[in-house]
Amino acid sequence: MIAVIDYRVGNLGSVRRAIERLGFPCKVTGETDEILSAERVIFPGVGAAGKAMEFLKETGLDEAVRESLRREKPILGICLGAQVILERSEENGTPCLGLIKGKAVRFPKPLYGAAEGLLKVPHIGWNGVIPRRRHPVLEGIRAADEFYFVHSYYPLPEEEDVIALTDYGVRFPSVIGCRNLIAVQFHPEKSGTAGLRLLRNFCMWDGRYVE
Repeated sequence: MIAVIDYRVGNLGSVRRAIERLGFPCKVTGETDEILSAERVIFPGVGAAGKAMEFLKETGLDEAVRESLRREKPILGICLGAQVILERSEENGTPCLGLIKGKAVRFPKPLYGAAEGLLKVPHIGWNGVIPRRRHPVLEGIRAADEFYFVHSYYPLPEEEDVIALTDYGVRFPSVIGCRNLIAVQFHPEKSGTAGLRLLRNFCMWDGRYVE
């Protein structure tokens, strides 16, 4: 069973429906025992890092995520879930989970694109990813594939944990991870065929990653 962690940060239903469409058993849950008994874990989210971390600590879900990492369960972070796995976020100076070294940072103001001129923040829309290294969860993703983004902050881990990049005024890490943890800044559950391919890869991934 795949546990989708419910920490009151939205988009849970769309993640569950996408996984079930692929034919994998899935449950949205905020119960630590169900998360720890699951074969793999999806850590989604939209919204503010501060409120998310407050709820995670109050409910003990922060420790459930850490324990899942220690038990080497495959873990997928999505959007906010790709930011709060870091040590801290610039959003209200929030201390985060510290699963990966680094921080979440805000797009600079003003933000300009080479051809587009002044760009809007939050970044909302479709963009591609540029792989820096191979990863089983990105298997079959093509250069022409695009994913749906909605965010004002992005993850900035150490170089060794950057798996893919995206251009939006700046070139930022859009896929990060280490060991049995991978996280994407975009929403694969809202990204059509390419997003479903990535989710299928995750659902079949054994958690091992050797570059």
